[in-house]
Amino acid sequence: MRARHGLRGLLRGLRRIEPASGDLRLPGADSELLLRVLCHEFRTPISNLTSLTRALADERRDLTGADRRAITELARDQAVHLQSLLRDATAGTGALALAPGPEPVVPLAGILREAAALVPARRRRARATRRAASWPVPGGRTRQVLVNLVENALRHGPAEGQVGLYAALRGPGLSILVTDEGRVDDALLAALRRPVPTVGMSGLGLWIVRQLVATDRGTLRVHRLRPRGVALEVLLPVARPVA
Repeated sequence: MRARHGLRGLLRGLRRIEPASGDLRLPGADSELLLRVLCHEFRTPISNLTSLTRALADERRDLTGADRRAITELARDQAVHLQSLLRDATAGTGALALAPGPEPVVPLAGILREAAALVPARRRRARATRRAASWPVPGGRTRQVLVNLVENALRHGPAEGQVGLYAALRGPGLSILVTDEGRVDDALLAALRRPVPTVGMSGLGLWIVRQLVATDRGTLRVHRLRPRGVALEVLLPVARPVA
């Protein structure tokens, strides 16, 4: 991964918007909502697999060995995620696993590499401090969160704008930022404040992200960047104070 801006400068330039998000409520037995969540969660890995295989097949795209490994790893993990969704749907357990039960933990660095592989190299900015990169996080949930946020940045940001992934340990938590060169608009703020998703697919991805982050006792925040841009920050608590 590469970066054009220093991580400290980016963190100093964050302008948090209040309130970042409202209280979440998970609706009860809502089969229509579960179907929409399932459709959304199917759409993301299918879209990713299409993009990843296209990138591997594109002879004009200059991929490094690290890029190819990250693309291959993410393709594998997205296929596993699809299998999990199919299994849960068949079992009738719903499309979104929110139980805060044990989940294998992995170093954040690998997940950052996989999420960054979704962004063309010319548009990619990524950087993590050494401690943040090695910090253990719940593998499945964190991957699902970052892939959704990167997909949102690619979908809603400028067509040729830069997309960034940054991570650092600061204050009481692990901070993971996904940035793009778009703007903070009313639709984004409404999606971050909404306790339950609206009818349709609009804002559903961010609602899913908020549910997953809350499962790990984290928060999702929104910031304006200067001179332009928006950052969505996942802040996860750490087990011990940061020195």
